[in-house]
Amino acid sequence: MQIHLEIQRFDPERDDKPHFQTYTVEAAPTDRLLDALMDIKRHQDGSLSFRKSCAHGVCGSDAMRINGRDRLACKTLIRDVAAADGDTVRIEPLRHFPLQRDLLVDQGSFIAKFKSVQPYLINDQPVAAGERLQSPEERRRIDDQANCILCAACYSACPVMGANPAFLGPAAIVAAARFLDDTRDRGFEARLPVLDAPDGVWPCRNHFECTRCCPREIKVTKRINETKGKIRQYRAPRGEHVRDGSA
Repeated sequence: MQIHLEIQRFDPERDDKPHFQTYTVEAAPTDRLLDALMDIKRHQDGSLSFRKSCAHGVCGSDAMRINGRDRLACKTLIRDVAAADGDTVRIEPLRHFPLQRDLLVDQGSFIAKFKSVQPYLINDQPVAAGERLQSPEERRRIDDQANCILCAACYSACPVMGANPAFLGPAAIVAAARFLDDTRDRGFEARLPVLDAPDGVWPCRNHFECTRCCPREIKVTKRINETKGKIRQYRAPRGEHVRDGSA
């Protein structure tokens, strides 16, 4: 089938603002959208810029907005976005990031927020048996959160980010939740100043857009709410101020 890809283009050295350019490609319904983009890159326009790496939904590099939805190009089949011959697919870069070129965005702020939650095991207690053991059941408690590939689709899909760019964002909170639920971790209080801040977990209003777009099907909104609950459980017995999301 023949489809048209309407792709946002932007060259900072030549363009004052982004514009759209349409390319026509031949593609089978079972081809991936990434294949179509690579066809354009190889045979029509070598200047087209976008990120990709593993092409198997593991690295998260090729997240972009496809027909208004945040998705991975490598996991999106042509038949998912184009039903008939001659259909047009609109492709845009992720939202809430500074635009670099075409479909490339600067993810510096996203990575900085991710690092701010200290996404690693924190535990200074002595290890009795040489390593910190977990039961299979304890490990399963973090399976969902540990699936995050940092594609930033949730960050782009989040309605809160548009109104409040300082919001910590779904991916960073999921990263924190992965360790808060880890029975080996002792870093709750170390992460608390970032999580329990006006721009930490509290701006989330349960739009569920992050959960809907997640290519790894992580229950993102649920993990954010669980993190809010952990903070309340910590603050309340101490008689400390507990935010309700409006503070």
